Amino acid sequence: MSGRILTVAQQKGGSGKTTLAAHLAVALAKKSGEPVAVLDVDPQGSLGTWYEAREGKFGDDGTGLEFRTASGWGARREARSLARSHGYVVVDTPPKTDTDARPAIDAADFVIVPVQPTPVDLWATSQTIDMAERESTPTLLVLNRVPPRASLTGEMADAIAASGYDALDARLGNRTVYAAAMGKGVAVTEEAPTSKAAQEIDRLIDELVHRVG
Repeated sequence: MSGRILTVAQQKGGSGKTTLAAHLAVALAKKSGEPVAVLDVDPQGSLGTWYEAREGKFGDDGTGLEFRTASGWGARREARSLARSHGYVVVDTPPKTDTDARPAIDAADFVIVPVQPTPVDLWATSQTIDMAERESTPTLLVLNRVPPRASLTGEMADAIAASGYDALDARLGNRTVYAAAMGKGVAVTEEAPTSKAAQEIDRLIDELVHRVG
């Protein structure tokens, strides 16, 4: 087995990077039926905190995921090692640092870049995409924390298209249920499977799997 490595990266903090990584991992495990690993490269350890809550809820063997941590250049080795025994490896990276994020981007098959629908976030995204291009890794943007009925969202979608960046059509709304689920060590697809948030994740995963294989 040689699984897909999906590295979630964004130089700008507050983009919802860890929340996206956790939800991708849970949804990919459910949709693919393959083993999925999560790799936390962010020194803040937010993904690890979420996973510990998950262990508390489901037990050590009931999380449905394998969890690892790594730092620096060890992230590339760990991600590739996990890919040999997992269908997908989802990597969460730290913001604002090239040194820790670059090895995880280099190891990735795709870099998933969450971006909030503001000009500042799009400007910051260019730094992440430039880093991925230097490592010859393709990127996919995900509009995240999208407010309802915001005219700016349409403008941002147009700006992304004009920039030439590759973005998924599926978007994730600015919904409190995402944070609430994270606090319990779960995903919205588990906490509220019929919610609009869960439907958003399902659409995102369908499109993502179609794109990355």
